[in-house]
Amino acid sequence: MILRYAMFGLVALSATAFGNAALAQSKPLPPASSGAMPPVELTITMDGDKPVCAPAELRLPANTNVELHIISSAGEPVTITAPGQFENANVLHADGDLVHVASEKGYLVKQNGKGTLRIRTLKEGQEAYACTSNRNQKAPFEGKLVLTPPAG
Repeated sequence: MILRYAMFGLVALSATAFGNAALAQSKPLPPASSGAMPPVELTITMDGDKPVCAPAELRLPANTNVELHIISSAGEPVTITAPGQFENANVLHADGDLVHVASEKGYLVKQNGKGTLRIRTLKEGQEAYACTSNRNQKAPFEGKLVLTPPAG
């Protein structure tokens, strides 16, 4: 009898979780400007207690699906942020040692972590991007995210 109620509760909980996930989805993205999904590598190292991301100037095609391969050799978690780029609507897939931060402003990369982040880039232009460690939040690494015209 108790097992039957436990199973009922588990099924109800699962249905609620899936229902909430469906409601949290945003509108589908318009078609990408290019069918290519270029792979780009982003590495994270430490300079003392400050994270350093490379490349410092991250050049990506605008309005294109991009696959970021993130490799960290930092001995602590590092958060990567870029204005608007990591909102749920622009994230296609994430796996590995990456955790979406609750504010949707970035991704936390676990210490010595690796992961793949597939995103839809924003429109052409430039924005700052940052890599911040928990110990040194007041002095993040700041790079430049350059979104270039997409390839034909």
